[in-house]
Amino acid sequence: MCGIAGYLAVQEVEPKRIGATLEAMRRRGPDHQSHRHWMNMTGLHCGLLHARLSIIDLDPRSNQPYTVGSKSIVFNGELYNYRELREELQKVGYIPRTNSDTEVLLAAIDQFGWAVLDRCEGMWAFALYDNVDGSLTLCRDRFGEKPLYIHQSQEGFFFGSEPKNIFGLLGHALPVNEEHLQRYLVNGYKSIYKQLGVTFFRELKEVTPATLLRVDGTGSVSTEKYWTPRCDIDDEISYDAAVEGARERLIRSVDLRLRADVPIAFCMSGGVDSNSLISIAKNVFDYDVHGFTIVNHDSRYEEQDVIEKSVEELGIRHTQIPVDTRDFLSKLRELVRYHDAPVYTITYFAHWLLMQSIADHGYRISVSGTAADELFTGYFDHHLFYLAEIHKDRSLYERAVASWEREVKPIVRNPFLQNPQAFVNQPGFRDHIYLNAEKFSKRLHSEWTESFTEKQFTDRVLRNRMLNELFHEATPVILHEDDANAMYYSIENRSPFLDRDLFEYCYKLPTKHLIRDGYAKIVLRDAMRGIVPDCVLNNPRKVGFNAPIFSFLDIHDPDVKAQLLDVSPIFDVVHRESIELILGQSDLPNSESKFLFNFLAAKMFLEEHGNGCSLGSPSTACKGVA
Repeated sequence: MCGIAGYLAVQEVEPKRIGATLEAMRRRGPDHQSHRHWMNMTGLHCGLLHARLSIIDLDPRSNQPYTVGSKSIVFNGELYNYRELREELQKVGYIPRTNSDTEVLLAAIDQFGWAVLDRCEGMWAFALYDNVDGSLTLCRDRFGEKPLYIHQSQEGFFFGSEPKNIFGLLGHALPVNEEHLQRYLVNGYKSIYKQLGVTFFRELKEVTPATLLRVDGTGSVSTEKYWTPRCDIDDEISYDAAVEGARERLIRSVDLRLRADVPIAFCMSGGVDSNSLISIAKNVFDYDVHGFTIVNHDSRYEEQDVIEKSVEELGIRHTQIPVDTRDFLSKLRELVRYHDAPVYTITYFAHWLLMQSIADHGYRISVSGTAADELFTGYFDHHLFYLAEIHKDRSLYERAVASWEREVKPIVRNPFLQNPQAFVNQPGFRDHIYLNAEKFSKRLHSEWTESFTEKQFTDRVLRNRMLNELFHEATPVILHEDDANAMYYSIENRSPFLDRDLFEYCYKLPTKHLIRDGYAKIVLRDAMRGIVPDCVLNNPRKVGFNAPIFSFLDIHDPDVKAQLLDVSPIFDVVHRESIELILGQSDLPNSESKFLFNFLAAKMFLEEHGNGCSLGSPSTACKGVA
């Protein structure tokens, strides 16, 4: 896990900017920082910058940029099956110089060509310069676990792990993307990755996951997808086979992701996702597991009893991190500054506290349960989409509705999800996702609306929803926040559910197997029988790392209220009166609580990054941050 940056440009970037950029990358790579420069046959200058967080082969021989033949690479991520690929390379005569996955990746591309990516299992963002043809190739992993930003102008082509890396090379920041900020305020976090590549800065894009982006020796840019997700459901797979296949693949995924030369920590909730990973590590591979948990005493999110039972039964080390409200506003500002974006949800402030504790205990890797919901089901609306898919099987449908009424309906707060026939009657209904967007739009000086859209992956309504969540809604948000929070403390985050083989298998399973007796993730639960404690597997509640905003923000404190209403460029976007009304309420519905946090994060973002912004009227100067 590292930080990368670089360029293919008309002019060589001056040493002062290179030094400043490498310094800004230090959190991503505290162990070594370096760069190399070339000039290609057309006179364009290429620079590769790298900041290393040593995880595999800690020896300086694996420092980057790393060169094999005519090719040099800067690589952020992990190639988990590097041992198997190294054996392939040795069979064709390649003699490794290191024990690193970086060398294996570059040598495999050099020996076998880009088609070798199909055999690679891992997470990555890398840039490869070929000194023979003067080209620069960028690549991002299948699921977008590792970030990779790009900027193209007359000066040339620039890339980096974070926006600030590109700004450092340019010598200036880029202006705020006003429309994207409005999108976040009105439609919330699930809208952030709907527009592929769009970021919170104009003229700054993200490389699309599962994509090769090539800048040839003349500066011309082309892209190519090297993998496309598919949903090939096989309705003949039995339930027992589904369970066995899921168990086998998840265990293999965890096994690969335990490969490291430094110790690994585990994020832990009371849910089946994190406990599956922890229990496999402990009970299957005898790993010395240390779990970390945010403690929340809000009854909606508290799950302490389940966690304590699981810890006791597994016999693992465990650290609790209490919700800490001290200096919340100053800490959130620091986090927004580092993220180069509004923090997407209050959950990820709590997650940041978790990462701090993991770092304080000396760990360099964290493991999280990201994307289990999108593979096995898990969200409340999944139950209703499931009912829509099976409703023609009257016996199964009636049993499923009765289970939903008993287990799920009592804990669902979204008013649109109270009717079990919601998607039976209207399969295309999606108003529950951008909840209260029309109301939030009216709080802006210039009302902004954007209708909900989704990509058509398959005609299976539940699976299509899950694939949209995985590639365009929930998972990209989680991955961005996981990465930024972890790298703030020089920690690599790993997500074993984002495994290509596991994904492709899960999207073959018949829909009828996915939910049973009111339990989502039933295939995962049964796959983990005998591995995960029953107190976890038998608990139908979905909680995770959640926290209400008032766990952190005391709006009755006059100083806090004054800071929220202080002079700010955000009030060229949002009516001040609307925020005053929210702060005057004694209790807020869930959607209003989310809007208040979005307002606060957007406020801090504009104050920290808003040079050149043109939102609303010019009554408030936008503060510039280089």
